Amino acid sequence: MNKNIFKKSDFFTTVVLVVGILIVVNFLSYQIFVRLDLTQNKDYSISGVSKKVAKELDDVVNIKLYFSETLPKQYITLPQEVGDLLDEYVNYSDGNINIEFINPDELENADQELYQMGIPALQFNVMEKDKYESIKGYLGMVVQYGTKKEVIPVVDSTVNLEYQITLAIKKITTDDMAVLGVLSSNGTRDIESEISYVYEKLQEVYDIQKVNLDDGSTVNDSVDVLLIIGPSEEFSEDQLKAIDSFVMRGGSLFVALDGISVGDGLISTVNDTKLDILLSGYGINVNKNLALDLSSGMASFSSGYFTFSTNYPFWPKIIKSGFDPENASVAKLESVLLPWVSTVNVDESKQDSNNKISYLVQTSENSWTQEDNFNLDPQQRLTPTNKAKKSVAVSVFGKFNSLYGNVSTDSGRIIVIGDSDFAVDGFLNQSPDNAILFQNLIDSLSLDEDLINIRSKGVTSRPIKELTDSSRITIRYLNVFGLTVVVIIFGMVRYYMRKKSKFIDEL
Repeated sequence: MNKNIFKKSDFFTTVVLVVGILIVVNFLSYQIFVRLDLTQNKDYSISGVSKKVAKELDDVVNIKLYFSETLPKQYITLPQEVGDLLDEYVNYSDGNINIEFINPDELENADQELYQMGIPALQFNVMEKDKYESIKGYLGMVVQYGTKKEVIPVVDSTVNLEYQITLAIKKITTDDMAVLGVLSSNGTRDIESEISYVYEKLQEVYDIQKVNLDDGSTVNDSVDVLLIIGPSEEFSEDQLKAIDSFVMRGGSLFVALDGISVGDGLISTVNDTKLDILLSGYGINVNKNLALDLSSGMASFSSGYFTFSTNYPFWPKIIKSGFDPENASVAKLESVLLPWVSTVNVDESKQDSNNKISYLVQTSENSWTQEDNFNLDPQQRLTPTNKAKKSVAVSVFGKFNSLYGNVSTDSGRIIVIGDSDFAVDGFLNQSPDNAILFQNLIDSLSLDEDLINIRSKGVTSRPIKELTDSSRITIRYLNVFGLTVVVIIFGMVRYYMRKKSKFIDEL
């Protein structure tokens, strides 16, 4: 009898202690702002860059969200998710960020007012009374600082939203954004038709100018980064000297150069633009070859009346291990696809001792090259030879010696990738993370890598790491029998503990 009284007393004491602890923890949780994000890329918390941007604000930034109350079911949790993200900005801003949710239905002339702001009316299909109906709604955001403002027209998810918000704040609070010059001569890719998607994304961040060197002109002094994407025509001596002068004054240079051009019918030719000669003067060599890799993407081909898809070694698929983990522009990428890419090497003997060299992208250890007699037939039997990792994109930051005997007056930056097809609109449909690679490389030439880590949180492809056959079998059987075994073990342990407890009580 006394033993039961003691047990009840211990039980109530335990309950009181637990309740007391919960009350204290609950009180402290309101006093101390702490959030834990256990996702690999910290997808649900803002990065150090965003915290810094919020902390360094010297005046108030107003963020207004125009979210309709009547939205389809897939957007029910969106206002809460966006609000949680913005709360982090508020907590780090020391009162310099204000958030306001506005119901567009309460505005007198919502259509005209929001249209003038740049927020479009969206049409949604919803199920009402057993039939689909079309409703109108808004999901827009305006970030305002004094008289300046940036608009995010559609906020339909939180993927990359942090990047958009931090970028918007930086643009309206900073007057010093880089100017990009895109070479439009020498048969380069057309930015408005061939690479329009990445062009639109760059326009969100930078001022962009077209640079035409056909008339013997030089690169304008206002240009900070010069982009040369997929040239197919030979550069004259004067044009090469104009590019060299730009690099020598400390300009940043991005080159996507195909060592081999692939045309209709998989006809391949050496791409002789002479630009590779200029690059070799800087100690960067784009080779006249094609890299092949057993880790490759799927490609579709037509054969007579039939269309078939196959793994195509001429389209190397770069996975996590192929990116330089020490370089922010690629460190967080998971997978990209590079069609008909040429290898790129750095001659370190031509580099200044203080230059920073990064082998940004490399193929797998199961890759090799074709140097000549190119045969791109997808149905051929390929025999890999001299398999090893191949570098296909490099960066060199520092001072350069030019082909023309000049020496850099200021530190510059050069990134070279042996492929331009990877950024073409049609190809991005198959490998959307290629666009992130392109944007990250440009950012690393102009933004001191501050926004790169944010954008890379939004990578869309996370391929399963390559496994051996024995590993696959082990994982398969663990999936089939693992849970059952755990439940049996738990049941046996539970049975043993109860039996032991009962034996002790009987004593």
